[in-house]
Amino acid sequence: MHRARSVFLWAIVAIFEIVLITLPVSLQAQLIAGISVVTLMGVIKILNAQGTWRLVSLALGTGIVLRYVYWRTTETLPPIDQIQDFVPGMLLYLAEMYNVLMLALSLFIVAMPLPPRPSRKDAVEDFPDVDVFIPSYNEDAKLLANTLAAAKAMDYPPEKLHVWLLDDGGTVQKRSAADVASAEAARERHHELAELCRALGTNYLTRERNEHAKAGNLNNGLAHSTGDLVAVFDADHAPARDFLRETVGYFGEDPKLFLVQTPHFFINPDPLERNLQTFDTMPSENEMFYGIIQRGLDKWNAAFFCGSAAVLSRRALEETGGFSGLSITEDCETALALHSAGWNSVYVDKPLIAGLQPATFASFIGQRSRWAQGMMQILRFRFPLFKGGLSVPQRLCYLSSTLFWLFPFTRATFLFAPLFYLLFDLQIFIASGGDFLAYTLSYLIVNLMMQNYLYGSFRWPWVSELYEYVQTVHLLPAVVSVMINPRKPTFKVTAKDESIAVSRLSEISRPFFVIFAALVIATGFAVYRIYTEPYKADITLVVAGWNVLNLILAGCALGVVAERGEKAASRRVKLQRRCEVVIDDHPYAASIEDVSVGGAQVHIYSKQIRGLGKGKEALLRFQPHGMDTKETLPIIVRRVETSGDLTTIGCQYQPAGPLDHRWIADLIFANSRQWSQFQESRRRNPGIVKGSLIFLSVALYQTSRGLVYFLRGQGSNKVAGEGRAR
Repeated sequence: MHRARSVFLWAIVAIFEIVLITLPVSLQAQLIAGISVVTLMGVIKILNAQGTWRLVSLALGTGIVLRYVYWRTTETLPPIDQIQDFVPGMLLYLAEMYNVLMLALSLFIVAMPLPPRPSRKDAVEDFPDVDVFIPSYNEDAKLLANTLAAAKAMDYPPEKLHVWLLDDGGTVQKRSAADVASAEAARERHHELAELCRALGTNYLTRERNEHAKAGNLNNGLAHSTGDLVAVFDADHAPARDFLRETVGYFGEDPKLFLVQTPHFFINPDPLERNLQTFDTMPSENEMFYGIIQRGLDKWNAAFFCGSAAVLSRRALEETGGFSGLSITEDCETALALHSAGWNSVYVDKPLIAGLQPATFASFIGQRSRWAQGMMQILRFRFPLFKGGLSVPQRLCYLSSTLFWLFPFTRATFLFAPLFYLLFDLQIFIASGGDFLAYTLSYLIVNLMMQNYLYGSFRWPWVSELYEYVQTVHLLPAVVSVMINPRKPTFKVTAKDESIAVSRLSEISRPFFVIFAALVIATGFAVYRIYTEPYKADITLVVAGWNVLNLILAGCALGVVAERGEKAASRRVKLQRRCEVVIDDHPYAASIEDVSVGGAQVHIYSKQIRGLGKGKEALLRFQPHGMDTKETLPIIVRRVETSGDLTTIGCQYQPAGPLDHRWIADLIFANSRQWSQFQESRRRNPGIVKGSLIFLSVALYQTSRGLVYFLRGQGSNKVAGEGRAR
């Protein structure tokens, strides 16, 4: 009876909404309605109203969006007999409808996401055996040593913890390659990593052939291990001490649980953050996904495996044939298979690992190309909407996650659509300036407000648009290629621990300058048309404004591809930890102020230290987490500064052997709280107006910086050409 009443109420509300959406009204009435909704949403936002009021605000915004969709569909499409207008006009319309669809799916997923789960650190009573898999392909031994040491040091009964390095770079196939140099390198790697694992007390495992990429490597690990649970960390994802304490307890509560996923936290900026210098002040791009979207997916039992920083049930994996390898995104595909088999997932919104992300723009694009192509393969081969065994909400969640990667088509359409009118006078959107003001402007403002309401502290205005634009230029052909030949893409390992020695333009930057030049030319055409065709000035002004917005994004992208030189790939993490610095067998009281994967800054509480200078070897003595004794780490001094009674040194780690990486890992990765504190320091909502102004100022500066890099590069090429001519 209650369910029937709910369905009846929903039907009445739906009918009422349809009547309102399709009601013919004057432009003035539409404008008043838009202003009223924007005002009400603004008041609700200012009052920070949550719960039902949050849903009321989103419902008001949805009404304006649907009103726009109805108007756009019934009144603005070019006549079909004007094919030169109709085709590009229809492409623009479909791009807009795709955005509306993605907004609808986003609202379904994150309108009311689950709150972060409370800590489970002290709730674990039964300790199942855990196999920790660290798949590797071509990573440096030092990077692997830190990850292995951090995994080995997790707070868990030692007899229940089994750490495995799954090495796909030292397979029999690679060691037997026809290329002698490659074979020797693989053999050397094989012996080096086997010795590293022996010294750290972990297991080394390789296999005969490199088949099915990462999924095949993980399945080989399953075949050689027996733990009840499997934790997976990428080679550059080092776990904190409490990772297993915060995750394994969930498996004791739900026998049908296959996954506990945690967020990916990165200690280095991605290329956009580094080149725009926003890493310390603005939330990272991935925080919207891990901070909001995964919690929304978790509400519908659809949080999915992200390839690392996760714990999985061996029983669930074995029931479904292990890690899936049909696509090159084995993580999401594996989760889809397990969810469809009736298994459950949990998302823990607490950063418990620290990793590295691509430092160069080219590597960043390579990583995103793999994600996009893999998701397209899943959409093609495992179409989630009709996947058996999934609930309706799960179908919608997976559909959203896969359809998202079609954004290169819509972003490219929005980029070039104004040019159809400004350069070729094509009428792809039938409307007046008043129509744009009453319908389109209110739709755009409401859309911005809804996005800010949902993601405000996790994603600032226009940042998503910038990330999508810089990816679109190179992802569009990648997505098209996988649509034409879905079995063609192969798994490519993302480069780790990169650094850029000198400032330069990215090797894949040229298209961005070409597009920027085209948009500048179109802006000139807009000015010319306003002057020569004043009777169409209202429409031209609207399209010109659209083009200028694209120009601002394109200009900001020039700064993205203008790579800043940086000596190290990782940033320093601030902390305060008591220690001693031993110089010539004399201990000095000190405190560690910040650390990175390569060194630390230390305050020594003494102003007269004999023999201290650049190049001086010393020892850093401190008490590792969970230990009662102090340990020493060899260091070499790289910088000395004295101020009053305080001497500050910058030092570089000098590990004498693999065991010293235990102490490096303890300094950097053991304390998960520092990652949460860093994230919280960046999470603030500047609002739409302030956020837009911040983005505009960044874009203007980055446009000039990108052009300077370009002109400097042209000058260097000219000088080099003259030198060759001589």
